Amino acid sequence: MSEAIDLRLALVGNPNTGKTTLFNALTGSQQHVGNWPGKTVERKQGLLHLNGLTFSVLDLPGTYSLSAYSEEECIARDSLLDSPPDLVLIVLDACNLERHLYLCLQVLEMGVPAIVVLNMSDLAEKNGAQINPQALAGCLEDLPVVQVAARSGSGLDRLKLEIERVARTIAAGDPSSAGCLAIDYGPLIENELAGLAAQVADSDQTLSRIDLRWQALELLEGDPEIEKRFTPRNGGQDLPQAAAEVRARLQEALEGEVNLAIADRRYAFADQVVRQSIERDHTGSAPEWGERLDHALTHPVIGVLAFLLVMYFVFSLVVEVSAPFLDWVSAFFAGPLTRWTAYGLASLGAPDWLRSLVIEGVIDGVGGVLVFLPGLAVLFAFMALLEDSGYLARAAFVMNRALSWMGLNGKSFVPLVLGFGCAVPAVYATRTLERRRDRILTALLIPFMSCSARLPVYVVFALAFFGVRANLVIWALYALGVIFAACAGWILSRTILRNPQPASFILEMPSYRWPSLRETSRLVNRRTRAFLRNAGTVILGASIVIWLLLNLPVGATGLEATYFGGMSKAIAPVFKPAGFGTWQASGSLVSGLVAKEVVVATMSQIYLGGGAPLEIPEQVKPGADLAEAGRQFLQAAGRSGDRLLRTLSLGLIPAHSSGEGAKDQIALGAVLPNAFSRPAALAFLVYVLLYVPCIATLSSLRAEFGLRWALFSAAFQSIAAWLAAVSVYQIARLVMQA
Repeated sequence: MSEAIDLRLALVGNPNTGKTTLFNALTGSQQHVGNWPGKTVERKQGLLHLNGLTFSVLDLPGTYSLSAYSEEECIARDSLLDSPPDLVLIVLDACNLERHLYLCLQVLEMGVPAIVVLNMSDLAEKNGAQINPQALAGCLEDLPVVQVAARSGSGLDRLKLEIERVARTIAAGDPSSAGCLAIDYGPLIENELAGLAAQVADSDQTLSRIDLRWQALELLEGDPEIEKRFTPRNGGQDLPQAAAEVRARLQEALEGEVNLAIADRRYAFADQVVRQSIERDHTGSAPEWGERLDHALTHPVIGVLAFLLVMYFVFSLVVEVSAPFLDWVSAFFAGPLTRWTAYGLASLGAPDWLRSLVIEGVIDGVGGVLVFLPGLAVLFAFMALLEDSGYLARAAFVMNRALSWMGLNGKSFVPLVLGFGCAVPAVYATRTLERRRDRILTALLIPFMSCSARLPVYVVFALAFFGVRANLVIWALYALGVIFAACAGWILSRTILRNPQPASFILEMPSYRWPSLRETSRLVNRRTRAFLRNAGTVILGASIVIWLLLNLPVGATGLEATYFGGMSKAIAPVFKPAGFGTWQASGSLVSGLVAKEVVVATMSQIYLGGGAPLEIPEQVKPGADLAEAGRQFLQAAGRSGDRLLRTLSLGLIPAHSSGEGAKDQIALGAVLPNAFSRPAALAFLVYVLLYVPCIATLSSLRAEFGLRWALFSAAFQSIAAWLAAVSVYQIARLVMQA
């Protein structure tokens, strides 16, 4: 039986105030994460129990004001207007109190019951700021003010007591629980505001539980989203038109914009509040330390070099340090789990086709999902550490100029760089961007970055056709991907993803602080589970479909006679202008949709013959297998530590293939010149570089931005890849014939 919810509690605040950390501290494990209805913005909800009271707690997206522009800001504002919560926690960064008070004042003017939470109070004290909570409360109509440090848990007990006290006054119907702040905007504005508020009160369009003065104030500022809520009905009063007439009179009297005059008054009030409630000790060393570090990390030259070094380090960790665990996952699925399953199915008398479906379709599909997890976990962990420490904002600042030409800002650089490792975690890394438009554009460009899965294809073809120039060809492919991403960004940012707002970049620099390992582990756990839920099912389904194509119709002899071969033959003519219009090449590209490295495996199966039949072990020893898996896991951890040391000292050293896989690649390289000309091989490499992302990437795009954008990415890259491959083939053929 579901538990009754007594009251609704919402957390409101600017980005980087520690709002989500406070949410986690209040709700603990009783929370779930999804998306807002009809949106792709993350929605965090949880439960808080306090002495018989149960609160439904909602963590609203960070916003700088209630005059919303981005999707996240609109969600935060609309949540307060459409269904006002019973109680609002206004979370402020005590280190940046004056800037964050602007949103606080707007919320308080709405007249909703609220508690002001001064988070990071411990950091503010270290920086020499002594905040007087009683004086601050007095400036805000005696509103409750509680100092906390959510990361350490300090002050949380006092906050819970205050939440319970205010909640009980609300339940008792005490009107003092919803004190409304009224800022003096000067006689001219106040006179007109009073008249407009009276008109709002007389209309049938008032917003429930929102102060009439605030509604009139928003109409006076001319917020178009607010005006939509006051469209005249049944011949009623046209409040937006009345507000426009008042605004015109005021602009003439003030000789300036009304909304600017209102904002000036709010900032002046915030400045007065800060002067009355904060005493600063300028002898402290912490602000000087932070300022000196900022001078270096935001320097146009030193800052860029520092950022490239940090990203090189993170990229090396994602690609190299996680690789031993990736190999361990692969080995476990291909070894013990496959043997156990084959033995169990054989014991049950399962037919060969069922054993093949379960092992080659289901288990290989699940393994294909889990193999991403080590790198994904490393990425999420370091992204969280960089953001929590305050460095990510500095990195975005220094890279902003380089990306502005592509219609992006500096924050997009991190996901783009991570795309060289794997596009799947890179797509999820776009969550660090505030605006949905920027997230979409960045995600569409990520697949142009040559991920590590393409490297086996590059190596086999480059060595087979270009010999000693193989390294140059591989480097050129990576460079070509960057060039195509830049051109695609320039085109998309000026067409379907044109920025309706001026290309400004406003970024608040949060205070430096030690990252919270507890919050980092929570984020890694939540994001990896979201990946398994959203991407895993799609990859598993695609693997089963590929198996069916490779094994049907029943009795087919050879790949060419299967549905896979028939589909490949149907597609092959499309690639004839690019020089590789054979069913073998097109079939390999189709299988590459599962993962780009599968291109090599498919070609090996086509040109070198099928793999060995599935062996059924005579017996299995789960205990011994698990012990061996544990030993191999410890070995993987040791290799990972060794790679970490090499990353810190020598840098990224790519691991070379060995064993049977390397032998297959050498044998494949010997037969490829019989199937491709050199111009066709070069065009094939360009196509592999640029064509439709793998199923895992597409499923990540669908999970984050919807099916429409995932399909657009597939179509856009396929067209770009075909045009580039045809151009390269035709030009290379002319050059090599000359």
